[in-house]
Amino acid sequence: MWRYLSTIAVVLGLGVILFPQQPVHRTKPGPEVYSAKYETTSKLALLEQDVKLTDELCRSQCAIDFTTMLGQIEGGEPVTNVLKNMRNHHEKMDVLVWSKRGQTWEQGIKSGELPPSYKEQAATYLKEAKTTVDGGKIYQSPKFGAGHHVYFVQGTPSTHGQDSLIGVIHQDVLAQVTDHQMKNLRLEPYPNENRWKVKAVETNTLNEKIVDHPEDNQGTSHYQQNEVVVRFKMDPTEAQLSQIKKEIHATSAQKLGYTYVFRTSDRDAKSLIAYFAKWNVVYVEPHFLYMTNDYYDDQERTDSNSSNTNSDSNQTPVSSNFMPNDNLYQRYQWNLPLIETLQGWQLNRGANNVIVAVVDTGVDMAHPDLQGQLLPGYNVISGNDNPQDDVGHGTHVTGVISALVNNQLGVAGMTWFNKVLPVKVLDQTGAGSTYSVAQGIIWATDHGAKVMNLSLGNYADSGFLHDAIQYAYDKDVALIAASGNDNTEQPGYPAAYPEVFAVAAIDSQNEKAPFSNYGDYIDVTAPGVTIASTYPNNQYAALSGTSMASPHVTALAALIRSANPNLKNTDVYEIMRKSAQDLGDKGHDKYFGYGVIDVVKALEMAKQDTAPLSYWPQDLARQLHLVPKKYAGSLGLEK
Repeated sequence: MWRYLSTIAVVLGLGVILFPQQPVHRTKPGPEVYSAKYETTSKLALLEQDVKLTDELCRSQCAIDFTTMLGQIEGGEPVTNVLKNMRNHHEKMDVLVWSKRGQTWEQGIKSGELPPSYKEQAATYLKEAKTTVDGGKIYQSPKFGAGHHVYFVQGTPSTHGQDSLIGVIHQDVLAQVTDHQMKNLRLEPYPNENRWKVKAVETNTLNEKIVDHPEDNQGTSHYQQNEVVVRFKMDPTEAQLSQIKKEIHATSAQKLGYTYVFRTSDRDAKSLIAYFAKWNVVYVEPHFLYMTNDYYDDQERTDSNSSNTNSDSNQTPVSSNFMPNDNLYQRYQWNLPLIETLQGWQLNRGANNVIVAVVDTGVDMAHPDLQGQLLPGYNVISGNDNPQDDVGHGTHVTGVISALVNNQLGVAGMTWFNKVLPVKVLDQTGAGSTYSVAQGIIWATDHGAKVMNLSLGNYADSGFLHDAIQYAYDKDVALIAASGNDNTEQPGYPAAYPEVFAVAAIDSQNEKAPFSNYGDYIDVTAPGVTIASTYPNNQYAALSGTSMASPHVTALAALIRSANPNLKNTDVYEIMRKSAQDLGDKGHDKYFGYGVIDVVKALEMAKQDTAPLSYWPQDLARQLHLVPKKYAGSLGLEK
């Protein structure tokens, strides 16, 4: 039983990898190649690369926005209205100034105020910008400021050269990405942040562990000190429940399905587990911690399956030489061509009755590149219908799956028509309890999800979480999960559950990411390094990790089910395994699984008239492989 006292930090599956200037060809990437020092150095380099590319994404999008505003002004719209509307929809634009050629910038029409702490620097760059644009050239200043108060100045001349637009852009997104990736790439110790009263232990030995260095995160789990999760063989009566609460001094008792979460004021998890041994339970375990609205009711699901359903069958096919006009695609989205996404769109682009759940930190419901792609979701943390993202992780994951394609804006997602059901289970720190994750999985299953992305995880095998996974799996949901970012062979959950399809990460050279977890449970690999996607507040960011690899596979699963709705979740798994392009050692290996996903080959297999047989040999092999690891601690087996 004490094998469960390995604390679990459920971390968002973000990872890091370095683009080598000269590709190094490795036949067996792993810990023997990626030492702890190399792994940390690579992560730091990738963090710097992600921030640099996010800066480029911000500057590129701002340049496009400036051109759009000038076009609106040239078309006759009032200058004041154009500037005001842009600032209302883009909070990062602190100051916008339109002026005629020959005027100083102070003489122009201004919207917004200069940042007080950096007014002098901003004014200097605005003066430079005005001189440059009056000469008919585009201007961008270096960054200035510090921390969350970093800015740059953009200047764009009109097409006829008689007027121009300059402005001060607030780049707090750079600090957000830095903070985000420091946690999710495990470049800092587990962040307690006083939000959770948790305890850290080694997952295998159950010894208490002090985490004061990033490398200490490997194999470490976290749990709530004064809580346990209990599943009874038979539900207690009201009298028995009252007795339990009284004896353990319970301050709360929540129930989800057949499982209870008890919280006490003065007893620790070890004491509580010992107490519940007398109650004839299926399991009792610590309450593990996972890191990183209108309800969608039955009538709405019926409508989405009606004859008006938007699907590939009633859309104009794309040509063989089709190239998305999304303005960040060609320069930044190396990931989609690598897995032959564009060629795959000639076979299928999705169907909006195949719903994809993103169980994560929520989604920016107002992001312009996600409009029309999101269904009403749920916030498990707050218990309401507003799954607004306050971290950025879930918005980024969602963009990889379903950002609008060919809309002359931002990035392109992998699916055109599949709708995303956002479910917020992780709070503003990027962490969430087993209860919230399990509840989110069950809610998404009950509200129509056919594919589910789980870019989160930890190293503790929780019976509570597994029950929720089994529930979704039995309801024919295809479950896709990130393997984790510690470059360890220790199985992470939920990815290592046999009902879940586990995803590792590669870079643009088809090399294993140094951070990517590995093991015999890995099914496939997908792009996970410096992935450009949507980010809250109308922004775009580049992030790295197995969290970014997983939604590529989730999107492919959605396309497969759109192409052939008769396929079961096990059939979808088989198609993705069989169609993958082999990497590393021939056949299945622990670093790449069956290889990198191939959209074209997978959709060709999906369109076959006869559904393939279940891939039971591989599923069985995974389960048998995990048995000794799961029970090694309690049986004294050698690990």
